[in-house]
Amino acid sequence: MTNSLRVQDRLRPPAVSGNDQDAFLAKARSPWYALVADLQDAVLATTVEYARGKGLRNLHLPVTTRTITCPSGLGSDSEPVPVTVSGVDTYLADSMQFLLEYGCRVSPQGVYTVLPSFRGEEPDARHLSQFTHSEAEIPGDLADVMAYVEGYVKALAQSLLDQYGERLAEAVGDVSHLERMAGHPGPFPRVTFAEAVDLLAGEDGCIRDEGSWRTLTHRGELELMRRVGEFVWVTHFDHLAVPFYQGFGDPDGLTATNADLLFGIGEVVGLGERHTDGETLRKAIAEHDVAEGDYAWYVRLKGELPMPTAGFGMGVERFLLWVLDHDDIRDIPLVPRGDEPPAWPSSVDSP
Repeated sequence: MTNSLRVQDRLRPPAVSGNDQDAFLAKARSPWYALVADLQDAVLATTVEYARGKGLRNLHLPVTTRTITCPSGLGSDSEPVPVTVSGVDTYLADSMQFLLEYGCRVSPQGVYTVLPSFRGEEPDARHLSQFTHSEAEIPGDLADVMAYVEGYVKALAQSLLDQYGERLAEAVGDVSHLERMAGHPGPFPRVTFAEAVDLLAGEDGCIRDEGSWRTLTHRGELELMRRVGEFVWVTHFDHLAVPFYQGFGDPDGLTATNADLLFGIGEVVGLGERHTDGETLRKAIAEHDVAEGDYAWYVRLKGELPMPTAGFGMGVERFLLWVLDHDDIRDIPLVPRGDEPPAWPSSVDSP
């Protein structure tokens, strides 16, 4: 479903800056945000339908935690967000993953959430410091969770086509990318990180090499999609480049049982198979130079209630950025939290 809509005639977000005094009114009147709101609703409804169809249970979880996930890796480019709630020092959750793993012990068929996540980083065209996270944890291994995610994103694409295909075509001029995802036959292309390094050899700025670990840069993600396909998995990253909780992908523990699904701006879904038992987890914690005491309950959980699980997280705003064929993720949230004054202003002029 395509049309010849000129770029200048595409639906665009209002030309306002985040928390400018009149920005919230412009957004309230904007057809762009009316469309985004409908897409968000469809994503949530489809997520629930898909997860329930796979037997998963939804968990109601707090958005505070003393056990952070993503900012704990050597390769992380964000920090945890500390807060004090009712006099208790804690963090805003950067992911529900640990609690979803915990939840699998009471709902062993698998669990999921769609909740806010918080990261200590400056928002830019690709990153938000507060975003909506669609996450699930299921019994099984890396192959199982990759299959779950492939079915999930295809279901999302088809649902948006069914409900809003004509409206999206009128707004952005082309929905063939959704059609290609929804109708993609079989699994998406897959390359290991080692294969990606070989493919990108000679291309400057594609691989970040820190000596003891390497990872893909954004430029590397884009180049890999150009060479391999618009939807591509990268699996088995260097273990020290990912958080310690991802399982070991080889006997020497040099790689991880993890994968990133690249499309649109790059990584949209990250997933992995977890350590099953406490002994292996403790080995990974030590290798990543993480304080074991910060994760004592998690280590005990693995030791006393071992269970093979794997899980994923998808940034909903990143998915919608791809749906809308847009280039700035800061235009997706109706209520931004990127450029607020650090201290209380004399007048609160935006939501």
